[in-house]
Amino acid sequence: MSIAPPMFTRRALASAAILTLTEAGLAQRAIPLPHRPGTIWLNANEFPSGPPPAAVAAMSKVLNESNRYHYEEFETFFAALSASMNLRPGNILVGAGSTEVLHCAVEAFAAPDRPFITGWPTFEAGPELAAAKGFPVVKVKLTGSYSSDVEELAATAKRTGGGLIYVCNPNNPTSSITGKAEMRWLVENLPANTHLLVDEAYIHFSDSTHLESALGFVRDNANVIVLRTFSKIYGMAGVRVGFAAGRPDSIRRMTPYRNNVISIMGVRAVLAALELGPKFLDDRRLEIARTRASFTAWCRAKQLDYIEPHGNFVMIDTGKDNGGVIAALTARGVAPGRPFPPYDTKIRITVGSDADMEVCKTVLADVLGVPAG
Repeated sequence: MSIAPPMFTRRALASAAILTLTEAGLAQRAIPLPHRPGTIWLNANEFPSGPPPAAVAAMSKVLNESNRYHYEEFETFFAALSASMNLRPGNILVGAGSTEVLHCAVEAFAAPDRPFITGWPTFEAGPELAAAKGFPVVKVKLTGSYSSDVEELAATAKRTGGGLIYVCNPNNPTSSITGKAEMRWLVENLPANTHLLVDEAYIHFSDSTHLESALGFVRDNANVIVLRTFSKIYGMAGVRVGFAAGRPDSIRRMTPYRNNVISIMGVRAVLAALELGPKFLDDRRLEIARTRASFTAWCRAKQLDYIEPHGNFVMIDTGKDNGGVIAALTARGVAPGRPFPPYDTKIRITVGSDADMEVCKTVLADVLGVPAG
């Protein structure tokens, strides 16, 4: 019986990992199936209202033409997408959700002698993929305010001779932010041979004056790559469209690791969504903020501690082992997020519709033994 060489093994593990290291894949990993019919899914930070009607119409219209690749449309699509952020087509790399382009960044900028450096806990796809590739992973504890410890991240990169620093902002799972002053300090103090990867999957859900997109650093030609997705506030998680924005030389280094182009349905959906303009995003942010505020007010009334949220999810402290709480909630038809060690008593709950959250409150109160009213 032959034994696969170590390099082949690492590549096989990495290929298998990328199939499951999306938010949905990681969420399903923690929820044993079969699940209760009619389960309310508050486990993957999905938007409750779904895609905008204009995007649904655009996808429906092109279905009968999906026998073609439509490659001739992609140049125009890249131009429109990049222009929407005041960037050029050479500044972006489009993939199947932001997880694919995160994968590309890990492949391009981490290595056996260049670690993947991240605040912890955070979205697991990056560090798990890096580990599967055999790259060193350094996890830096979040600060007392649940922001990234930018000084320690930079110091780690300097000690190791460079690497890839990952900051999810707002952070998944804590829903906390790393402020614009800290982010600017980190960019200005990036050690040699170091790239900063900023995951902004949830940035549209925050209106904090302390939070600022890192796209400005890309426009300034810094060693920064920004990840964005249409999975969250646009409500198109199943459509699988995301992108990385960076300097043209960074994008060129990442491009060989992209698997393929996205579907023509995704192209048309994104173009239709972009045409809706900023008011569409503002309305959706306000929708989530209102429901989120109602849920956190309920938590305060029940004396449940939580981390001040800036994403479309809330991390609350149940005071009990989260494995048991997650199992009990799921058994009663409300599926929360997966465990995030080392937070053994905290659970992450996606902000769903108002109706979803009312059911969540009732079931959560029953599981935790607090008054439901």
